[in-house]
Amino acid sequence: MTEKQVQMTEPFSLRVQKWSFKIFVGIFLGIILVVTYFPILVIALTSISTHPSGYEMPGVTFRWYGMLIHNRELFQAILFTLRITLCSTVISTLFGTLTAVGINALNSKWRKRMIILNNIPILNADIVTAVLLLIVFQTFSIFIHVNVIARYSEITTLIAHVLFSTPYVVLSVLPKLNKDQGLFDAAMDLGCPPRSALWKVILPNIRSGIFSGALLAFTMSIDDFIITYFVSSSNQNFSTWLYGNLKMMKNGQWNQACAYNTLLILITFSAIIIYQIFQSKKESRRRK
Repeated sequence: MTEKQVQMTEPFSLRVQKWSFKIFVGIFLGIILVVTYFPILVIALTSISTHPSGYEMPGVTFRWYGMLIHNRELFQAILFTLRITLCSTVISTLFGTLTAVGINALNSKWRKRMIILNNIPILNADIVTAVLLLIVFQTFSIFIHVNVIARYSEITTLIAHVLFSTPYVVLSVLPKLNKDQGLFDAAMDLGCPPRSALWKVILPNIRSGIFSGALLAFTMSIDDFIITYFVSSSNQNFSTWLYGNLKMMKNGQWNQACAYNTLLILITFSAIIIYQIFQSKKESRRRK
């Protein structure tokens, strides 16, 4: 019997329940998509609005994208954000991957303890982490008689971002390592040295987890506000710049901020789509 014939033999009440469930799922999914993507659409429209405050749409223009470079404070904040984000992503991905490999090599008892210890910074509130780092840097300043945060704000910000991003990388890499527990031992039994087994066997096998952890670290770092606000004084990232200038937005600064966010969203979406296409092609080649 075909699917249509099976549906015709079903009781009418059962068919009504199935259609009602499908309609409910469709409406619920539509609400979720609207709530998720409507703010992104508003930001994109604001970035091309000719109105200097972005609250109206009298016309369309792309001049705000070109003015990103000419707005010195905003451009410096964007450069600072990208420097900190890229450096912290690379460092936290390296540290997180090596930490995950080390945790996976422990016995079951110590592995559980280290995972719990790794989860504490993730579950901890950002304000608590920010205050703790502020106290640490201020205490260090007393010993060396130099205001570390004021003089080395870029270094303190980088350290803070690496500290709160690394646990997320560990959580992304560990599940990939757990899938092939005996892979390292198998490589060793076949005569592969420990260092070569790590670089040529383990890391290529978990590269998808490493990429996911790097993407998560990048996302956590690029829009951080609370921790950056506490540990950076002389330098501002985009979030702290936006907070400090939110009440004085004029001459298209709000449109320029939305233009930066739109570019960031487009780059992020493009990277995710390209990665998914690459993964799907890879899976199809494996099946063939």
